[in-house]
Amino acid sequence: MRYVRYTIKTVQGAEDIIAAELSDLEVEGVEIEDASLPEDIRKNGTFYDVLPENNIEGEDAFVSFYIEKDKDAGTILGSVNQMLMRLKETMDIGDGGISVSETEDKDWINNWKEFFKSFVIDFEDGKTAFFTPSWEKSEDKGSHDYVINIDPGTAFGTGAHETTRLCIRALEKHVREGMRFLDIGTGSGILSLLSFMFGAESGMGVDIDDGAVPAVNDNFEKNALKSAPYHLVIGDMLNDQNVRDHAGSGYDLIVANILAEVLIPMTGYVPEMLKPGGLYIVSGIIDTKAEDMKKSLIFNGFEILEENRDGEWVSYVSVFR
Repeated sequence: MRYVRYTIKTVQGAEDIIAAELSDLEVEGVEIEDASLPEDIRKNGTFYDVLPENNIEGEDAFVSFYIEKDKDAGTILGSVNQMLMRLKETMDIGDGGISVSETEDKDWINNWKEFFKSFVIDFEDGKTAFFTPSWEKSEDKGSHDYVINIDPGTAFGTGAHETTRLCIRALEKHVREGMRFLDIGTGSGILSLLSFMFGAESGMGVDIDDGAVPAVNDNFEKNALKSAPYHLVIGDMLNDQNVRDHAGSGYDLIVANILAEVLIPMTGYVPEMLKPGGLYIVSGIIDTKAEDMKKSLIFNGFEILEENRDGEWVSYVSVFR
């Protein structure tokens, strides 16, 4: 099958937000290229997203997406343009222009496997987590406290991105034996399966994309969690009361790795889902939105326990009294 590749020229401060917005549209895959690598990923010799060698310099970044050649792309491109215009009103997205090229007739959708390698996350208590794809053989697994077998596919997270690392470190620090958790924006299920590894007793995930179902099932099975007491709900937590009702209440911990534009209004619904003294971990917050997120937490009755940063991204750990 042949695809048309569309590439948006942007800047590093906007690339992740544009990629996240594109994932909600009818595109076949999203790639990011820029000149940077997070330091701890560089140290371990790994890549995030799809990052081949390139000659990109400075703050430039390129976000590419694919549409089948025989598909009417007009509606999708119209939505992309509307999204870019909306983002321009609140942030610097750089050039914002879109270039077009046609791909070769090959299985490009699996080419990201060439760039996704095993990597390690270190924790404050000295423990380590080793993340490895199923197709890679490694002798290093036995030297780590946690081994996570993860096949992210093209639409979901691996744990390598800054926002996900922030969540993982917060979960390792705060999850306790017997906890019941809610994972909002589940994606590949990486935060959910790690919550179980860290000691949680039961949990629920919510994601707007039904593609999360096979991704979560596959990754839970790869990590011997197929029978874990876990339920995944597909729906819009922010805009659908039925989804919130289905999610229920009485959670010891809620984690959400989503953009601030969603987190800020959604935080108003979180207190009714938490136990008194329950923890709320949020990430996906670009630093320019951090103050707005902090105000939302305080306004809705949360006491902020931690503010953590990784590059230009911020996460908060808060408690509902």
